[in-house]
Amino acid sequence: MADKPILNIKSLKEQVYDYLREQLRSGDILPGTAINLDETSRKLGVSRTPLRDALLQLESEGFVTIYPRRGVIVNVLSLQDIKDYYQIIGALESAAVLQAFDRIGEKEIQDMEELTEGMQKAIEADDFDLYYEKNLALHDVYLSLCGNENLVRIVRTLKKRLYDFPRQKGFVKEWEMASIAEHAELLRLLKQRKAAEAAAFVRDVHWSYRVQERYIDQYYRRASSTLGKTEK
Repeated sequence: MADKPILNIKSLKEQVYDYLREQLRSGDILPGTAINLDETSRKLGVSRTPLRDALLQLESEGFVTIYPRRGVIVNVLSLQDIKDYYQIIGALESAAVLQAFDRIGEKEIQDMEELTEGMQKAIEADDFDLYYEKNLALHDVYLSLCGNENLVRIVRTLKKRLYDFPRQKGFVKEWEMASIAEHAELLRLLKQRKAAEAAAFVRDVHWSYRVQERYIDQYYRRASSTLGKTEK
């Protein structure tokens, strides 16, 4: 008896993409390994077309490389990738703060304060997934107000590359506590209506590889395919 397809009708390409992203996030497909197209197609009960389209999107986002006649390889996240992504995200989020600044009012600041408190409680409960969700939501407050959908798309994709590739089991508690303190400082600058200072803080501290380097090293040393093969 043939395996029962596990996908329903939506956009097949989107469903295949979501499935592969979850496999990458969970670590069921690891960096440096090949994706078996025949096996994946059979398991999902789809033809090669939606699978190919999903893989093309993953390639455009930097998750995989498609080699003609050789297959699809999941890209390894290198130290240089991490440095580059921090620089890009810092620059883009800094720009987003400036563009969204006039729209960040008392409600938005209150929302960010509540998310920061939620992050603190999540850390105290050792719930990294909840912490991560609230962390993303806090940044999304001003990203969603910046009026630049392409900027937001790039930032979100790069964050997935950094932290869902795969999602590490556990976290560096000292890093998360430092990040909460940085969010508090960002909120202080926003309350004081210091737009340039807030934007610079996001770029030069919160998303500075140099500032965050020791935490980054601790976090990614847990992933054998990351950092260990690349010199600093």
